[in-house]
Amino acid sequence: MSSRADINAGLRKLGKFAPSGYFVGLHIRFAAPLMQFQTYREDWAEFYVRNGYALRDPTIAWGFSTTGSCRWSALPIPDPFNILREAAAHGLTYGLTVAHGLISSRTICSFARDDRELTNAEIEEIEATVRHLHDITEPPASLTKAQKEALRCIAEGDRHAAAAAKLGITESAFKARLISVRERLNARTTAEALQRAKEYRLL
Repeated sequence: MSSRADINAGLRKLGKFAPSGYFVGLHIRFAAPLMQFQTYREDWAEFYVRNGYALRDPTIAWGFSTTGSCRWSALPIPDPFNILREAAAHGLTYGLTVAHGLISSRTICSFARDDRELTNAEIEEIEATVRHLHDITEPPASLTKAQKEALRCIAEGDRHAAAAAKLGITESAFKARLISVRERLNARTTAEALQRAKEYRLL
């Protein structure tokens, strides 16, 4: 996995194409993305959640049905709940959805503007950036034995000194293991690393 700085750089690049906001769901597994980012206006985000649109959204349905990109104006998926019309009323007038990856770990992203359709050249650049974000956030296939031992100690509630003693290493060596596992899982905190390790089924 890549560093948070690399991910943020990709998101900044995507944000330039979507002045009305975006949703980026990376590696959707078991109906939830491993990482998600969204910059839509708060009123639309709240309206979307309040109405349970995630299970009815034609852009999400399209993203699970195929890969590539599609302007919202050309989506071949029915929209019986008029979600796209509601989106337009909230300033998301023109949009694009991009889907990439295997169905077992699909990345689905949507980008919105209020002024015009995205050009073909812009779509190509967006697709390339989404593919890059998908690739650099691919979860690791495994953790080292040392990394697993360190995370299990934390999961059991051990403090650093106690965990180090249990493993027969110095406290600084134990902290180094935690740093390495945070980097491997692209986590900001040890708690986040532990949660991701569980989600990725690495423990």
